[in-house]
Formats: sequence, C-alpha cells, structure tokens
Amino acid sequence: MSSDFGELALKEAEQRGASYTDIRLSEIINENLRVKNGEPEVVALSQARGFGVRVIVDGAWGFAGSVDINKQEIKQIVGKAISIARASVLLKKKEAVLIKEKICRDKYATDFKKDPFKVPLEEKLDTLIHAGRVLKEQSPLIRVSYANYRGFRENKLFMSSEGAEINQQITWCGGGVSAVAVKDGEMQTRSYPSPFRGDYSTSGYEFFESLALVDHAKEAGQQLLKLLAAEKCPSADMDLIVCADQLALQIHESCGHPTELDRALGTEADFAGTSFLTPDKLGGFRYGSEKVNIAADATVPKGLGTFGYDDEGVEARRAYLIKEGIFVGYQSSRETSAELKLKESSGGMRADSPLALPIIRMTNINLLPGDYKAEEIIEDTKDGVLMTTNRSWSIDDKRVNFQFGTEIGWRIKNGSKEHMIKNPTYMGITPQFWGSCDAVSKDDWKMWGTPNCGKGVPGQVMYVGHGCGTARFRKVRVGLIR
Repeated sequence: MSSDFGELALKEAEQRGASYTDIRLSEIINENLRVKNGEPEVVALSQARGFGVRVIVDGAWGFAGSVDINKQEIKQIVGKAISIARASVLLKKKEAVLIKEKICRDKYATDFKKDPFKVPLEEKLDTLIHAGRVLKEQSPLIRVSYANYRGFRENKLFMSSEGAEINQQITWCGGGVSAVAVKDGEMQTRSYPSPFRGDYSTSGYEFFESLALVDHAKEAGQQLLKLLAAEKCPSADMDLIVCADQLALQIHESCGHPTELDRALGTEADFAGTSFLTPDKLGGFRYGSEKVNIAADATVPKGLGTFGYDDEGVEARRAYLIKEGIFVGYQSSRETSAELKLKESSGGMRADSPLALPIIRMTNINLLPGDYKAEEIIEDTKDGVLMTTNRSWSIDDKRVNFQFGTEIGWRIKNGSKEHMIKNPTYMGITPQFWGSCDAVSKDDWKMWGTPNCGKGVPGQVMYVGHGCGTARFRKVRVGLIR
C-alpha cells in the first residue's frame, strides 16, 4: 500500500484543524469453501479494499471511510471525518485523550510455509469432498455432513499524525468437519477438531493439512453413532472436567468479553454487552482460584489473535487479566486506558474492515498452563463428568450467569472414563465457577482459533484466539435444573 495516500490524508486533516489523525489502508482477500454430503456447496473468493480515517477535533472523534482509493476521495473522506468530529463536539461528555505509546515505523507479517492462496482450489476441494464422504457414508443415520475451509489475508498500512507508519500482512486459514445423525426423532451432532466450522491459525496451508480431516472424519462419525445410544447426562452437583476446545469458548464468553474495558465503562452494550467487572474491582476482586492465570497475548505464535500492531499502532503485547485468581487488568484502548489512568493500552483495538471504526477486541485470551497432565486430572477425579466440543451456550448481559452444552461427554468414576454420555450441560456463576478450578493441564495446551466473534453496532466480526488445555472445576451444577 502506498504511503503517499496516507501522507496526503494526514496533511489534509492537519490543515483542517485535527489535533490527531490516523489512516488505515487495507486490502482483504477471503476464501470460503464448504462441502455438504460430499458435494461442493460454497465456493467463494471475495476481495475488498479501502481506507478509513480517524480524527480528533476539539476533543471529539470523527471517522469516515471509502472503498475508492484516490487523491480526490482521500480529501473528501478526510473532510467528512472532520465534519463528523465537529458535530460530535456538540454532544461530547468528555475530551478524547490518548495515552502515550511508543511511535513505531515497522513492517510485520505472520509466518507461513505454504501460501494458502497459491494452493490449487482443486486440492482443497478434494480434501473436503473426501472428508465429507467418509463422514456421511458410515451410516444412513447420518443425515448430513459438512466439511469447511477458510483462508484469509489482509495487507494493511497504518499511519498517524504522531509519526507511526506500519505495514502488516496477516494470513490465516483452517477448517473442520461436522455431521448430524437422527434416530427415532433424536438428533445428535459431532464435530472435529472443534465446532463452528473448525479450528484456525495464523499459519499457512500446512496448518489445514495438519488437521488431517479425512483421517479424523471416520472417528467423528463413529462417535456420532454411539451418541444415539449413549446414556443421558446425569443431573447433580459434581466435579467437571472441561477439555480444551470447550474451555476455549468458556474463556471467550466468561473471561474475554467481561474484561473488555468498553463494556466495563458502559460504552458497549450489544451482543450481551456491559460487564460485572466495574473499575472499582480492578486489582482486588477475586475472579477465580489461585490456579487461574489469564492473559491477553497478541504475541503467541500461530494464535488467531496474533499480529504485530493493533489498529492504533500499538505494538503487540502480553497483558495479564487474571493473575493467581485476582482481576488485575482490562483489554483496553489508548483512550480507555487514559480514562482509567492505566500505564498503557493492552493493544487490542481492531476493525474488521477499513470502513469500520476500530473497537476493543480480544487478541489471544489464554488460560496459562498449570501443573497437571490432562490424564492426571482424570485419574485424580473420583466422581465426575468430562465434557468436550461446544453445542450451545447462553450468558447474561453482565457475563455472570451462564449455561453451556457440549456435543459429547464421558462419565468419570474412580479416575477412569467409564462410558459416553449425551446432551451434557453445565451451568454456573462466573466468579464461583472459576473459583472452583483446582487443576489446569500443561501437556495438552494449544492455541484455538475463533474467526467469528461478533461485537459492535454496526456489527463487526473479528478473528480471535484462545490458548488452553484441560481444567477441572469442583462441584459444578451438571445436567438439568431441578
């Protein structure tokens, strides 16, 4: 992307009275493939380009963007952003102030071995078709199977009136399989390697290959058929072991969203917005047991929320949110950090397109490894349930009360997996639930990628990551409410 357009925008905004300006110029390519019952259903390649300009005028924000990148349009959009800022002055409740951050001029690109956009379409489809057929053809009871692939790349230039100039390229891909079986009016679902169309990583096509969808499709189908005859989940207060793919969503919903500072300050209230973690709790509120350490970390290799710089030009970093069970930090922006007089931004401001205003988004929200091996947690559990692979979830607007259901579970008795259970569910209250965590694994810790986190008005869909393994929670409400 040419810096000439950026320099023009910065100069134009300064001449029109902006005290601060930044511009993002971006090109995005997105490939989506889906195979249903072994036959291609979606084959789509989309490309988008454009730019967005943020300005501060008389202490108020203005933002505007366009898909046309030319000198005349740059000037017009800067003028529009300035006009919006001047109009916002009439309604502002406080001055827009940005915390000071290191000004960077740099280039960054996520690493990959095999460019996903140079792999022939036929090769990708062949893998999906084969996996889908292996899954579907195991039994007439399996009514539908899906196999998915997605590849994404964004080339982005960020420039600011403070002197920042950053070129970034973010590449990620991944996929997964799933199927639905029906017998006697009962429906069951099984997915691999995780629900919601699979797992994703800031890697090349080699990551998709490592998922080995064809090899795992048969096992997924076999488990799906066994679920139809499995015992129902018991209803009781008992020990709960949550495997990594389900734990990733638990972290996302009950740790990631409530620690977003815009929610805590009341400026984000959509998609079950706001948060129980009000600023008075920072630094002293017990969020979980001493086993619970959670960090927002945009530097973890291969994480879907990994990048070099956020959309304010803040360098990627690791920031503790929960440390030994105590709530110690927010996910923040330069402005919200200044409002709370924090030392720095967490570096998580991102937009899902050049036409969208950056907002606070999760990067990689990780439950740090503990002292156990996953198998040791099972061996140490006398009476409980192990659950994996999300099927449903619900959580209130403060992120306090929740209920989750998973695709599959196993009854644990005297340290061993006794038998499969179906329709497993559990519920809890966020600080009580994390307070009951007494074991976190280290050997199966990995990054999980979620490409569909929704937030904001107008809505934005962002890609985020979660690092975790297996964890145990004592005396959790499992099964149906009585």
